[in-house]
Amino acid sequence: MKRLMIMGAGIYQVPLIEKAKEMGIYTIAVSIPGNYPGFAVADQVCYENTVDYERILEVAKREKIDGIVTAGTDVAVITIGKVCDELGLPGLSFEAAKIASNKILMKKKYEEYGVRTARFRELSFDDDICEKTEGLAFPLIFKAIDTSGSRGIIRVNSREEFEAARALVKANSRTNFFIVEEFIEGEEFGAQAFVYRGEVKFILPHGDYVFQGDTGVPVGHFAPYELAPEIVEDTKLQLTKAIEAMGLDNCAINADFILKDGKTYVLELGGRSGATCLAELVSIYYGFDYYEKLIRAALGEDVDFPQEHAVANASMLLRSEKDGVITSIENGNGSDEDIYEIHFDYGVGDEVKKFRVGPHRIGHVITKGETLDAAVKKLDEALSKIRITVE
Repeated sequence: MKRLMIMGAGIYQVPLIEKAKEMGIYTIAVSIPGNYPGFAVADQVCYENTVDYERILEVAKREKIDGIVTAGTDVAVITIGKVCDELGLPGLSFEAAKIASNKILMKKKYEEYGVRTARFRELSFDDDICEKTEGLAFPLIFKAIDTSGSRGIIRVNSREEFEAARALVKANSRTNFFIVEEFIEGEEFGAQAFVYRGEVKFILPHGDYVFQGDTGVPVGHFAPYELAPEIVEDTKLQLTKAIEAMGLDNCAINADFILKDGKTYVLELGGRSGATCLAELVSIYYGFDYYEKLIRAALGEDVDFPQEHAVANASMLLRSEKDGVITSIENGNGSDEDIYEIHFDYGVGDEVKKFRVGPHRIGHVITKGETLDAAVKKLDEALSKIRITVE
């Protein structure tokens, strides 16, 4: 029986664990202790920090794993690269993983390879911010270099906001450095892609529903995302150049873009599949099980990505407007072939957070339709029939 190590045991890793078990693969979930749903699903649990790659490498050797993979989180990518290099497993290299896990290294590579991106500066937390950011135009974005899920990212509109922004970033970072870049005013969108054995297998642009908190936080997605043909080509060019710049291979790609004046700017790339229902978006749109593809690629099997289908779909996170405890959940939706999935992360009596970043989600709804308008209409209809009371 093949043995697969899955990094993380949260809501975005559960489908990976379930699919692997369905495929007859022995699953080892790696995560720090906590109330994570994947613990109850996996065949074996390893209570380790997913960024401690030396320790997890020891576990991987001991367990004689055949592959290692994650979904929906950046923090484990560096460990995947280390384990793949040391054990000769399929997956991105340790060098590429380091670049994908560090926004400063990433941006420097973009500059080197001519990838269109926002102007930026590298700062330490002790630097004079005014001096170091001289020449950058407001608004700015302050970013922790080693986080995911929109943690440690904040928009800054004036110098008076510098110190508060520095404090927020520092509280969410494990390093002594952060990045400040110009905020590009435009339309935010993204793409899912996969690169395997040196070949980009597909690039699927998608639209983003964005919650405006400290910065824009994706709370849902939709496909197809209608772009002019020349913009599609420019997007694919910039993404391909970014993949080459970072040295990414044998991994899923989660890309974030800004569209301004007909040009695509690359914000960042992750060497893993996207969160917020993006793996499901790929599965529905193309008609194959994307989680299965992720698993087979991690095990080194031949993987194809047929793209004959084009099924419109849309998704939205369920969110709370305040901290508190769930006192009731009402779901008036019945059986409907165009409702792909309604999932509640929490139940009555559970504590939830006021939504500010992706991990504060309390569930999701995914719908599909013959057209994008039909899928979005079905999404709005399904959301209107759900009521979650938080006291």
